[in-house]
Amino acid sequence: MDGEVGGRGGGPARWWRGASWWRGPRGPRGDGRKARWPWPSTVLLTFFVLGGSNYAAHQQVERAHLDLFARSLLVIGSGLLLWRHRQPVLVVFGTAGAAMLYLGAGYPYGPVFLTVALACFSAVVAGHRKAAWSALGMLWAGHVLVAHWLYRWLPPAGDPAAPWGQEGVIAAWVVAIVAVSELARTRREQWARDRAERTRAAQRRADEERLRIARELHDVLAHSISVINVQAGVGLALLDTDPEQARTALTTIKAASKEALGEVRQVLDTLRTPGDAPRAPAPGLDRLPELVSQAADAGLTVDVEGTAPTLPPGADLAAFRVVQEALTNVVRHSGSRHARVRLDHDGDALRLRIDDDGPATGTDAGGSGNGLAGMRERAAALGGTIEAGPRPGGGFRVLAVLPLTVKAKEEHR
Repeated sequence: MDGEVGGRGGGPARWWRGASWWRGPRGPRGDGRKARWPWPSTVLLTFFVLGGSNYAAHQQVERAHLDLFARSLLVIGSGLLLWRHRQPVLVVFGTAGAAMLYLGAGYPYGPVFLTVALACFSAVVAGHRKAAWSALGMLWAGHVLVAHWLYRWLPPAGDPAAPWGQEGVIAAWVVAIVAVSELARTRREQWARDRAERTRAAQRRADEERLRIARELHDVLAHSISVINVQAGVGLALLDTDPEQARTALTTIKAASKEALGEVRQVLDTLRTPGDAPRAPAPGLDRLPELVSQAADAGLTVDVEGTAPTLPPGADLAAFRVVQEALTNVVRHSGSRHARVRLDHDGDALRLRIDDDGPATGTDAGGSGNGLAGMRERAAALGGTIEAGPRPGGGFRVLAVLPLTVKAKEEHR
């Protein structure tokens, strides 16, 4: 890729084609931002070129005297730099042409080359490398032609041919200008790539955080609302025949909604004050008895086998949410009122198995897609796995394998 403007058909367009060949590759400045007029630097350079050329005229008395035409060429060459960000190709050829006329007229050598050097630098950085090289090559070839052939007919009269060693010095300066310009272009492109990568990384982190919050809210609300829905049905059914049992159902609804509000508030607090320590510890398997009690309030009997080992915070929260989501799915989607939770662990992993005897009461057997997807995402983030599907003898099974040692980046997330 040589930085040229892309064509309409997708292939690289040449710098000499199209109505906008003088502009940068992505806008006037090549970066999509509006170019500023570089007045201060242009005015300063114009005065420097005029003053330096006047000093050179006093030192090179054998060259032609600086007249109005010479000063006009110097001002035009320097003034063109005012458009170097907006029309870099036009400027680099314009400054090279002005310098060629200036030297061809026999005026003294001096800082006239600075305008060409700055124009070349701007063109290369803007992505017009071929234009900059062509303009420099044209200037050097023109100088060779004037200094070794046309000098006989051009002023000043009696001017001898320039030594060939001088051409080598000029060629070295041309190479140096191109090298510095290419280095600046490379660094600028690298900075642009780094900036784009940082932007993409920040976007990925934001997406991951939104996904994490969505999982938390889904798990919290799905479980609590399922309990509330079941108890509301019980309360409505028993409101006239058994007011005391209806009162118990309403008490359960109040407790479940209060807990859900607390957990939602905790999730939202992490959004308002990112980086701060949470006000309440994240739930873990130590709250499994509380989860079993809530399931019992929803009419589901849960048997727990095995004990949980000490887990890292991230794995502990993931294990709790997996059991919570699995039991919620049993309440919502299974005709069975009995579920079994089994915990097994060895030195490397914790295995969670949640079974129910079915049958499914709707099309979403085993749970909705969002719940299962959330469980799989939690497990995958820790390096674990989730398997969910119908059991051979009927019912549904969720099997989670979570590592007991979590990668450092997960621990500091």
